[in-house]
Amino acid sequence: MRRFSGPILLVLGALLTQACTRTKAEVKAQRAPAAIEVKTAPVEFRRVDRAISVTGSLVADESVSLSSEVAGRVRTLYFDFGQSVKKGQVVAQLDTTEYRFQLDRSRAALAQARAQLGLDPGSEASPADTPGMKQARAQMEDAKFKYESAAKLVKTGDISAERFTELEKAWHAREAAFEATQNEMRTVWANIAGLKADVEIAQKRIDDCSVRAPFDGAVAEKLVSPGQYTKENTALVTLVKTTPLRLRAELPEAASDRVKPGSSLIFTTDAAPGLTFKATVRQLNPTLDAKSRMLMVEARMEGSDARLRPGMFVQVKLVTEPGAQVTVVPEQAVYSLAGLTKIFVVRDGKAHEIRLGAPTRTDGFVEVPGGGLKPGDKVAITNLPMLIDGAAVGARG
Repeated sequence: MRRFSGPILLVLGALLTQACTRTKAEVKAQRAPAAIEVKTAPVEFRRVDRAISVTGSLVADESVSLSSEVAGRVRTLYFDFGQSVKKGQVVAQLDTTEYRFQLDRSRAALAQARAQLGLDPGSEASPADTPGMKQARAQMEDAKFKYESAAKLVKTGDISAERFTELEKAWHAREAAFEATQNEMRTVWANIAGLKADVEIAQKRIDDCSVRAPFDGAVAEKLVSPGQYTKENTALVTLVKTTPLRLRAELPEAASDRVKPGSSLIFTTDAAPGLTFKATVRQLNPTLDAKSRMLMVEARMEGSDARLRPGMFVQVKLVTEPGAQVTVVPEQAVYSLAGLTKIFVVRDGKAHEIRLGAPTRTDGFVEVPGGGLKPGDKVAITNLPMLIDGAAVGARG
């Protein structure tokens, strides 16, 4: 066997040691993952108006089906479908011929009753001023005067007691006759009051033949035509008031305690793309719908816009918490895969995963709920598909 000298063995040992050391370092380098280079963005804390999004519809401020309180034949319709109407204008006119005859008959009956009392047709006298009452009062006062005079003369013996008794009976008789006439006049006067009411009713029926607009609006539907005979309370036209518009929307039960009269909301509609409109909550339904567990709210639109009409479907954003402080990150920091949404916060050279629910996006930023982030944190905005929780990263930005 060949033997090696001492120096040669030392050299061979050193070479073997160096080879082993280099091999372990290379293996370790191959096993250690390389840091993933990412660009980061700072976490921001902002004040925003918290809001919920629901759907709703626009309704008219007022809507009414105009009808007449009397029956009759439609003589004229002054406004057609879609035309504007001012408050107090006559919308429809019924024929008044029959009602005018009734008015004339009532007036004649009243005049006849007044003539029986000796009153002029236009007189405003009271029952005490009628000729019958004046006569009865005069006869009673004359009998009373004679009685009082006889009472003095019977004491002096100038008239007999029998004559005094006759005058006393005559006075009481005239007094009773006056009371009877007074009662009769009250009855007749009550009848005259009833005849006056008949005249007023007949006049009102004529007035009811003119159907007037109760407010400024527009004709939404014409339900009859001229010449058509209608019964009492038959709808003739439908009138709507479109300024200001009302907005009605249903809120989920969870948000019912965060809205109150005076809350502001904004809404959009496909009829006016790119535009946003404002409204203010005025009324809340005192109860929730028993089936849907939704709360109906009603708001009034601020101002008017000809592009908005009752019946339109709108998307509503209701501010429930103005000026709330939230944590936001850029939209580029959000990574979604297979229904999972998350962000990666970079701390101490490593990526830490934070999962999100349904993210709320506003103006290029996404709200991060909870306390997972703190001031000074940064989130990765590049190479997100390569990151996992705990991955080493080389951050820049």
